[in-house]
Amino acid sequence: MNLTVGEHSVRHIRRIVRSLLREWTLTELTSAVELGVSELVTNVVRHVPDRRCTVLLARRTAGVRVEVADGFRQLPSLVCEMDLEREGGRGLALLDAVVDKWGVTPWAGGRKTVWFECGIT
Repeated sequence: MNLTVGEHSVRHIRRIVRSLLREWTLTELTSAVELGVSELVTNVVRHVPDRRCTVLLARRTAGVRVEVADGFRQLPSLVCEMDLEREGGRGLALLDAVVDKWGVTPWAGGRKTVWFECGIT
């Protein structure tokens, strides 16, 4: 899906994710995948100036892979020491806690893809 996302987009994307996982009979992954895609799309809303992204949800032999690509050069990083008073900064830590693996792939021209996989173990 090629999207321009806003503050209310996340709930609609979660609904699509839920529907696909139900269709694929992978409902046991719903909580982790919903949380993961919510965090990645929220990062686009908060950090990408034009708020444009591509969201891909792909079924694998075992589990799913989710990719969120955008045109913002800044790469996300996992914060090791969180400021307890700060409002943000916990998204990738949450992602890391609920998915099997995740990463960032930088592309030429400043694009990047943040991805995660669930149910692959």
